Amino acid sequence: MNLSNINWDIEHAGSWPAVVQAGIIFVFCLMLAGGWYYLDTADQLAQLEAAKTGERELRKTFETKQSKAANLEEYREQLIEIEKTFGDLLRQLPDKTQVPELLVDVSQTGLSSGLEIELFKPGAEVVKEFYAELPIEIRVNGNFTDFGAFVSGLASLPRIVTVHDIKISPNLSKENTGKKAAKLPLTMSALVKTYRYLDETTAAKKPVSPAQKEPAKK
Repeated sequence: MNLSNINWDIEHAGSWPAVVQAGIIFVFCLMLAGGWYYLDTADQLAQLEAAKTGERELRKTFETKQSKAANLEEYREQLIEIEKTFGDLLRQLPDKTQVPELLVDVSQTGLSSGLEIELFKPGAEVVKEFYAELPIEIRVNGNFTDFGAFVSGLASLPRIVTVHDIKISPNLSKENTGKKAAKLPLTMSALVKTYRYLDETTAAKKPVSPAQKEPAKK
């Protein structure tokens, strides 16, 4: 087939060879299919993919909620256990009437551990959201064994007591001489904190710091 002998005038398209006609029809069909895909099918495919993504998210949400619903009773039991644990912890915080006794317990723990108490200075209460911290600055003389017994004794008290900022240094007191120096070679300074539970009335009266106050509206 000699293409130069073909009359390419569109009016003579009917006389073109069958192969040429088939080729032109095929190209036209490709163009039509491409236009149809671009104008309509592409948007539909994007919508379909978005719908599939939404379905996966909904399925995941459903499975999560179904799992929670299936374990609802277990969650309730866990909540009861948490509330019980929280109540037990609150009972370890003394009320206001028990604080003096607790301070005596801390002091007696130091003495029973064989320590010489050089400083025992309770500080001002630091009020938190539902409890108050009672810091006690202490400085005691003894040895490592005595210090360990003291900290262990504090941990054994029926109330919550924590020890902070521990510093141990040689006992340089002028009065620490002779046998006393051998028995009390070290000085430990620390900040002991006890805690007091605030009832609802006391918590409601908690002072607000200047930084927490809202600026006055003009």
